Formats: sequence, C-alpha cells, structure tokens
Amino acid sequence: MRRPDFDPAAVQPHIAFLDELNAAGQLQLTGGFSDGSGGAYVLCNVANLEQARAIVARDPLVTLQSSDLTVHEWTTR
Repeated sequence: MRRPDFDPAAVQPHIAFLDELNAAGQLQLTGGFSDGSGGAYVLCNVANLEQARAIVARDPLVTLQSSDLTVHEWTTR
C-alpha cells in the first residue's frame, strides 16, 4: 500500500525490479489497484515464505520507503 508520502520516482525502479523477477521466472502476475492505493504481485518458484520476504525486502518501493509491502503465503486450488 502506498504511504501518504509516496514518491512517484519509485515507480520506474519498482517496474524494473518486477521485470527482473519475471525474467528469473519468479513473477506470476502483477498489477495496480484501480483506486490507486497500491498494488499486488504474486511470486512463484520461491522455496518458502522466508525467501519471498527476502525478495520483497529488495523491492524499491520498500527500499525507497514509498510503500508498505505485506507478504502472505497463498495456497491455491
């Protein structure tokens, strides 16, 4: 979710980060919320929740402190 002091300059580095995840075969899907409050992405080919958290910690939205990212383990059918 975007922080109140969201910096739009974080968007391009975030997209580049997602492109890297996609190239590595670790990104299933991604997209922004229609209300502009943030977005979500689904990781794949990740060993465990700890690895997913480590990946998300490298996201420029996190490192540039523009958004708060929450990691959830999702079991699909």
